[in-house]
Amino acid sequence: MNAQELTWLWIPATLIAAACQAGRNAIQRGLTEKLGTIGATQVRFLYGFPFAIVFVAIVLWLTGSDIPQMDVSFFIYICIGAVAQIIGTALMLGAMRQRAFVVVTAWTKTEPLQVALFGVIVLGEHLSIAAVIAIMISTVGVLLMIRPPLAQEEKNLHHLKSIAMGILAGTSFAIAAVDFRGAILSLHGSNFLAHASWALVFGLGTQALILTIWMIMFRREALLGCLKAWRISIWGGLLGACASQFWFIGFALTIAANVRTLGLVEILFAQILTWRVFLTKSNRNENIGIILIVVGMLILLSW
Repeated sequence: MNAQELTWLWIPATLIAAACQAGRNAIQRGLTEKLGTIGATQVRFLYGFPFAIVFVAIVLWLTGSDIPQMDVSFFIYICIGAVAQIIGTALMLGAMRQRAFVVVTAWTKTEPLQVALFGVIVLGEHLSIAAVIAIMISTVGVLLMIRPPLAQEEKNLHHLKSIAMGILAGTSFAIAAVDFRGAILSLHGSNFLAHASWALVFGLGTQALILTIWMIMFRREALLGCLKAWRISIWGGLLGACASQFWFIGFALTIAANVRTLGLVEILFAQILTWRVFLTKSNRNENIGIILIVVGMLILLSW
């Protein structure tokens, strides 16, 4: 399967990833109250890792691919990306305990600008004019969504704290996205599906191992809570692994900035979950922001 002939696949892959991620975030948000931020963060990795192993086995079998060839740069990219994503997930879930689900999701989605910057610095990638315009318009939409609707909210320390945590989460996710793409591109000897799946196994495995060791040392009760809550956690792991699988496929086919900009569609999915699950209404700024985000995505896909 030739990646150059199938570059368009990054579009459906990203849409599927965004939908799965919105569902996983909703499950993790619910688990945060029960397991705490670290416990809910571990759910994503510990329960997602077995599914990643299944995914790579299926891909290698269906495509008849060999195991990709790895070098030192692969492990460096994987380790940096894994740690950055752990930090980003913890910050995001911590912010969600203080602000509306869709608004915190929007804060983390200041990520595309940061992804573009890190992509240039780390991987030497360059953006098309259409991509730059799309990112700018979509970012304005995000900023409108997270603008406090009431003056007193600006004076709320919890609100300011959630802003900082959301932006830092976006930075962490941006670093993770660029490094995971770097890991995928560093692999040799197979096709892009095998590269994406192989990188996912090592990424989730590294994350699950790091957090498990840390929790055994400092938060054993949280780790036990994760294991006891397996009935709901397994769904979070499945959705998380599916989301990551399709994110990685997107990263294998195009620059991370394109994937993360189209990935802003997750905010629309988060908005639907907010209306239906958390019974929270959006304000005018959030609605206008959503429109701009959609416009930005359409521009990205038009060129």
